[in-house]
Amino acid sequence: MSYVKGLFCKECGREYPAEPLNVCDFCFGPLEVTYDYDAISSVVSRERIENGPRSMWRYHDFLPAEAENAIDINAGYTPLIKANNLARSLGLDELYLKNDAVNPSFSFKDRVVAVASTKAREFGFDTLACASTGNLAGSVAAHAARAGMRAFVFIPADLERGKILGAAVYGPTLVAVDGSYDDVNRLCSELSDSYNWAFVNINMRPYYAEGSKSLGFEVAEQLGWRAPDNCIVPGASGSLFTKIWKGLNEFSSAGLIGDVNTRMFICQAEGCAPIVTAHKAGDFAIRPVKPNTIAKSLAIGNPADGYFALRVLEATGGSGCAVPEEEVAEGIKDLAEMEGIFTEPAGGVVVASLKRLARSGQIKPWETTVAFITGNGYKTQEVVEDTVRPVLIKPTFAAFEEALSVRP
Repeated sequence: MSYVKGLFCKECGREYPAEPLNVCDFCFGPLEVTYDYDAISSVVSRERIENGPRSMWRYHDFLPAEAENAIDINAGYTPLIKANNLARSLGLDELYLKNDAVNPSFSFKDRVVAVASTKAREFGFDTLACASTGNLAGSVAAHAARAGMRAFVFIPADLERGKILGAAVYGPTLVAVDGSYDDVNRLCSELSDSYNWAFVNINMRPYYAEGSKSLGFEVAEQLGWRAPDNCIVPGASGSLFTKIWKGLNEFSSAGLIGDVNTRMFICQAEGCAPIVTAHKAGDFAIRPVKPNTIAKSLAIGNPADGYFALRVLEATGGSGCAVPEEEVAEGIKDLAEMEGIFTEPAGGVVVASLKRLARSGQIKPWETTVAFITGNGYKTQEVVEDTVRPVLIKPTFAAFEEALSVRP
């Protein structure tokens, strides 16, 4: 069963019923799900979770949708990998990679869409829709196909080809908009007022966002029921960042883990870093920017949860890191060459940020650090295609020997 009590405004505290709403009609603040935590604490246990499905739905007590009727493509329960080679290069003792690039549609978005699509069906919607920087489009299309629902996905027209194909293959109506993600999102906000569709990151956003908590839950469980010292998280809207923190604290409040003393670090590319810029300035007012970055999955110039991400940074003693664009592809290659994981640019941002944080001493060698890899590099191959070249030879032993002798 679901333990949802309703929604509340994160700005003014007004309460709302559990309906497809995302904005307070009094102050226009964002709405968030509230739960009966006493009821959850009375039933949840480590054993109950460990005996659950090998997916994110093992944490269904903390999620706002009914697990029995879940639209499930087996999202979650992804590997937490001890990154010994990368750790050694950075002088760290205990570094882990949470590899969400292996989800069914190859990004963490399967977590949020699993919840949003299930809740949409509970509300009686027959159509899923979204505004997307790429990964969400594929996940919405996949979940709609699984559920037998219609899908309309809206993307910036200059999106990476792999992400376009990765969404189109599931058969949605794919709408490419001549503009940035922020333009796409504004359009979808207008459409949501006229079409009775479940826009997963608009009218379904309070439920959708809760799916990201499962990353915090999984990391705590996979670390042996404890919170890490540091979380290194890519930042787009800021929602993923805040929900990982929320998930860790919900586990602590339910008695599943001890106190949470995790420092949260948010990572962006310099071409679109409104959250990090505000943090560095000591400001809680996000100033929108026009994105100009190869990390297109992070290219949100006006982040909806930016203010709340800044509050998490303040509460945890963490910080933000904005990396130069040229370091993004380098981060992708470092992760591939050292740990055998091919990530998209968001992961390159995380690895490049991790290197800077470790070398500056903000992350200590003995601390338990988890870096979140949220998307798969096979969707964005063009980012690194100019940096890799095969050795071309004639089909002879001598040609191979000659090539080998001159190879750097």
